[in-house]
Amino acid sequence: MSAAYMNQYFENQVNTASPEQLLIMLYNGAIRFVGEAEEAMANKKIAYRGERISKAIAILSELSATLDHEIGGEIAANLESLYDYMIRTLLAANVQDDASKLVEVREMLSGMRDTWLDAIDKVRSEQAAEASESVAKKFEAAPAGYRPLAVAL
Repeated sequence: MSAAYMNQYFENQVNTASPEQLLIMLYNGAIRFVGEAEEAMANKKIAYRGERISKAIAILSELSATLDHEIGGEIAANLESLYDYMIRTLLAANVQDDASKLVEVREMLSGMRDTWLDAIDKVRSEQAAEASESVAKKFEAAPAGYRPLAVAL
C-alpha cells in the first residue's frame, strides 16, 4: 500500500474516531514512538532517535494541553504531573543516551493506556446496562396485551 493511501486511511480513522478512540490512538502513537526511539538508540541512530522522542513529546504535550482542570480537578492535575515527568524523562534519555529511561516511559504509557481502556469498557458496560433497563421499563409500562411486532424476512 502506498504512503498516500496509508495517510488517507489514517486521516479517515482520526476524523471518524470518538474522543475515547482518539485518546487511545494518541497513547498508541506515543508508545510506538518511544519503542522506535529505543530501537534507534540500540542501533546508534542518533538523529532518528531524536525525531522519535520529539514525536512522543509532542503527543504528551498535546495530552497535557487538553486536560480540563475545572472538570478533572485532582485527576487532571495528577495526569499533568505524569505527562510532565514523562517529557522530562524522555529529554533526559535522549541527552544521556539512557535506554532504561525510554523503557520506563514506554511502560508508564502502556499502563496508562490499559487503565484508560478499562475505564472506557466500564463506562460502556454501564451505559449498556442503563439502556437495557430503560427498554425493560418501557415494556413494563406497555398497555396490557401489548406484543411487539414480529417481522419475518
